[in-house]
Amino acid sequence: MKFPYFIARRYLFAKKSHNVINVISAISVAGIMLASFALICTLSVFNGFHELVESLFKDIDPELKIVSSNKKFFDTNNEKINSVLEFPYIETTSFTLEEQALISYKSRQQIVMIKGVQDSYHDLVNIENLLKGNGIYMLEDQICHYGIMGIGLTGKLDCGISPSDRLKLYVPKKEGRVNVANPATSFNQADIYSPGVVFRVEQEKYDDNYVLISLDLAHYLTGRQNEASALEIRLKEGTSVNKAKREISAALGSEFHVQNRVEQQQDVFKVVKLEKFISYLFLSFILLIACFNIIGSLIMLIVEKQQDAQLLKSMGASQRTIERIFITNGVLISLIGAVSGLAIGIIATLLQQKYGFIKLGTEGSFLVDAYPVKIYFQDIVVVLVTVLVVSFVSVRPIGPIARRFIKKSE
Repeated sequence: MKFPYFIARRYLFAKKSHNVINVISAISVAGIMLASFALICTLSVFNGFHELVESLFKDIDPELKIVSSNKKFFDTNNEKINSVLEFPYIETTSFTLEEQALISYKSRQQIVMIKGVQDSYHDLVNIENLLKGNGIYMLEDQICHYGIMGIGLTGKLDCGISPSDRLKLYVPKKEGRVNVANPATSFNQADIYSPGVVFRVEQEKYDDNYVLISLDLAHYLTGRQNEASALEIRLKEGTSVNKAKREISAALGSEFHVQNRVEQQQDVFKVVKLEKFISYLFLSFILLIACFNIIGSLIMLIVEKQQDAQLLKSMGASQRTIERIFITNGVLISLIGAVSGLAIGIIATLLQQKYGFIKLGTEGSFLVDAYPVKIYFQDIVVVLVTVLVVSFVSVRPIGPIARRFIKKSE
């Protein structure tokens, strides 16, 4: 056991002659504890919201998505793309084609994003978990084409889940000039019908703007035969997404970009991460302020232990060793507060995760009734390291202060 730690531990846990030092030390521990508690709980809440948002997109976004790095569309007959289709850990794939279009229903019109998908799309994502209505998932048959709209879009068009009339899609032609006399000839047009279902993702991006149609119809409307905007992939169960992403990226090279679910919704998750980081910075600043209490406690301890310091010095202890005693005392106060705060925060988070004591609002007003929380091991490490670093930086000036007091007492 190192000498400075032994003495510092004795000073911290032994009864002091002046009770006020005990009180200030207890206040310092409480301040660090509360800051650590707030840090781990806040980070856990952001983790919970991150997983909640990720779960919302899980049924509509594929595990992996291949897009062109510098173009909006790519050739579906590309050799590199075809080589990826042969990878043994890929279970299902679907080429998709997304493009803006105009949809009209009776007198109402709306700019939408059409997404053409192959028949295998039904097995690629859990689309059935999102469907609402009495119909079935169907995009085409021998008679006509169908379109599955987002539930928010049906409200904008005032057509309901099962429109009584057909809907019309218009996409500008790739080539040629606009015919002012007859503008309709400048658009590719198609009629679609509802199969009696709509999808509901609980995200405005999809619910208010997207229409699922067959890939063949999307090719006709956009005039882009044998082209796609993405190749969506479902992996076999047990396959590591990160490992598959690395191998597919290596096979495709810089011409294509492989996205996981987080990267597909990069804008959404970037906001969550930014808010989490800003909250971490603010709480770390509060932690720094709480550490100032330690300085007051240590100064009073130095004043009280001047005679002890002189005795240790006469017994051969160096000035640096004596300074380390008081610095170690401050670090111990921080460590006790940090571990206590983390323990209480982890217990509170686990209880919230299981029982949901803290509610978001009235029942049924939000997607979940209670605040979602999730503890990550790396967050525990980050909080512990942050507390120790901030506390060590804050108590560092105690060394010169102790040296000054000891010299005055000589």
